[in-house]
Amino acid sequence: MLVRRYQLAVVLLCILSSFSCATAPQKPGGKIQVAEPAGPSEKSFTNSIGMKFVMIPAGTFMMGSPSNEPKRDSDERQHRVTISKPFYIQTTEVTQGQWREIMGNNPSDFKNCGDDCPVEKVSWNDCQEFIRKLNRQEGTNKYRLLTEAEWEYACRAGTDTPFYFGDCLSTDQANYDGNHSMPGCSRGEYRKRTVPVGSFPPNAWGLYDMHGNVWEWCQDWYGYYLSGHATEPIGPSSGGFRMLRGGSWFSYARRAQSANRYWGGPGGRFNRFGFRIAMTSVARKIRPCLLPGALIGG
Repeated sequence: MLVRRYQLAVVLLCILSSFSCATAPQKPGGKIQVAEPAGPSEKSFTNSIGMKFVMIPAGTFMMGSPSNEPKRDSDERQHRVTISKPFYIQTTEVTQGQWREIMGNNPSDFKNCGDDCPVEKVSWNDCQEFIRKLNRQEGTNKYRLLTEAEWEYACRAGTDTPFYFGDCLSTDQANYDGNHSMPGCSRGEYRKRTVPVGSFPPNAWGLYDMHGNVWEWCQDWYGYYLSGHATEPIGPSSGGFRMLRGGSWFSYARRAQSANRYWGGPGGRFNRFGFRIAMTSVARKIRPCLLPGALIGG
């Protein structure tokens, strides 16, 4: 009887102090193993090919644009959306160097821009193949494209203006066609090409180039928003076009608005199309505490 009580006491102690039994993140070759991030307390990490990620908190926001927002499109009907779980998002667009590391090639038109420039001329299907290979290399299945709702939530970072930066977007804040600014806003530079990722200020959540540089593929099929409050919306179950967000170096300012929606066939490759990836937040694995050998089966 005393042995049984001692066993129960040890088990209870393990549960109450599970942090001491948690498996620490592995770092083979000095690289972080991202298959098992430490969980909600780990705000950022870098994977084995140098992709940097930050954790985006759960929350509720107004997705879409109000009816009086300048240059809005009819498919941007504003509605309340809840992102119920935190998730990781890449701080920049996938670069040419990162693409080459995984795929062994570089499809970009702007190769002379360098390894730190966003990979472009990639289709939605190409992005899925990249993600499949990255997951295999990292020993996980958690990398994926963002949903359209996650993308807009992350882009806004708590704002409700047309752009994260306010009602206007300058070419000191993003890479787009500055000859075509928003009504009442100053014109700027038109660079006619991509620029290295992270060349402009980030938003409050540390994300770069959510406006401009390259359009970013999202997971969803294109479709009109459903009415009412949505939680973790994932778009239609099928369709002919996949979603793109954020505008590009070639876009007018209106296309870079936080709520603006664009779409393309999943096989389409253009030098305006790129992507960034997300990673599902994973709880820390807990290994069982080992009882003293004399007590096992006692």
